[in-house]
Amino acid sequence: MGGVTSSMAAKLAFFPPNPPFYKVVTEKSSGLLLLDRFPHRENVDVLKLPTRRGNKIVAVYVRYPMATRTILYSHGNAADIGQMYELFVDLSIHLKVNLMGYDYSGYGQSSGKPSEHNTYADIEAAYKCLEESYNTKQEDIILYGQSVGSGPTVNLAARLPRLRAVVLHSPILSGLRVMYPVKHTYWFDIYKNIDKIQFVKCPVLVIHGTADEVVDCSHGKQLWELCEEKYEPLWIKGGKHCNLELYPEYIKHLKKFITIVEKPPSSRRNNNPRKSMDQSSTTNRHHHHHHSGRRRSTDCFEAPRKSTSMNTKENLDLINELCEYKFDQSDDKVGKLRIPYEHMERSRKSMECRENPRLSTDMKAEWGRKSVDCIDRSRN
Repeated sequence: MGGVTSSMAAKLAFFPPNPPFYKVVTEKSSGLLLLDRFPHRENVDVLKLPTRRGNKIVAVYVRYPMATRTILYSHGNAADIGQMYELFVDLSIHLKVNLMGYDYSGYGQSSGKPSEHNTYADIEAAYKCLEESYNTKQEDIILYGQSVGSGPTVNLAARLPRLRAVVLHSPILSGLRVMYPVKHTYWFDIYKNIDKIQFVKCPVLVIHGTADEVVDCSHGKQLWELCEEKYEPLWIKGGKHCNLELYPEYIKHLKKFITIVEKPPSSRRNNNPRKSMDQSSTTNRHHHHHHSGRRRSTDCFEAPRKSTSMNTKENLDLINELCEYKFDQSDDKVGKLRIPYEHMERSRKSMECRENPRLSTDMKAEWGRKSVDCIDRSRN
């Protein structure tokens, strides 16, 4: 069943930038890994990490002096770490944290093919590297998932009871729910955040734009309602899917969140009103493009691909048919499903977000999975 679902997700839901926005090169004098086109930074490592599914993923680790917290960032669907690199550096500086970002299997220079379950193995490899190579404790890690990245983020967070916090940036309830307001979770759906979020035990911040044209803001609001330990959310008025970092309240709210989660749980509850927050004034909306401190999200997408989908009624009929589908049948029937998941993440607006990378050390690691073995794998 998992193989069928992953196969479908790979065909319908993943759009790695092609060609990738970076290459990995080895510096002859030092043997360090570097991202080409990016200036060398002493505080940035470029890594290749093995996953439990046999792939090698590329990651970057940005150090901040004397940082006590580390963000593990899972990017959106049509981005790679070449495009995200400058944003990673900016966030590390503004939030005073270490930050690790990584590419999913089949993205950038990571080997393998994109699939739901590969992304689960990818984030586990990055998390394991933080623990074993950087001596980062679970309670000092903040998982950050943007858009499709909310899938691996929630999946891992549900299995780590001592996490410091989670940030969900324009998250999805599930892959299918981006397209259709289904009331039930189907076996062939992917990234079932709606079912897993209840198992996340740490504070959760949800950030979503009210004018998001790709993933409706209702996804973020419903996930926030289902969180066990809610933090005051940020609904950015007029914010879209790819530009939330340009609003001044984005970084302000993140800073406040990180300050609050530094405190003991008892203190956090006193500072955590269960209310919604409509941030962003008209003035901010007019001027956010001129804010110099942060860059636009690089999870911006090309025009949606031509879909071979049938009309909505036919797709919904097929959803009901697939609900009855027996798992011992061939995958051919699944191949007939052409729900346009590509609309889940619109593709990138040309090449305007190109950025430039840096340095690193090749790492070896074998996933002992000791940090995630406390969870029943059936939740996947």
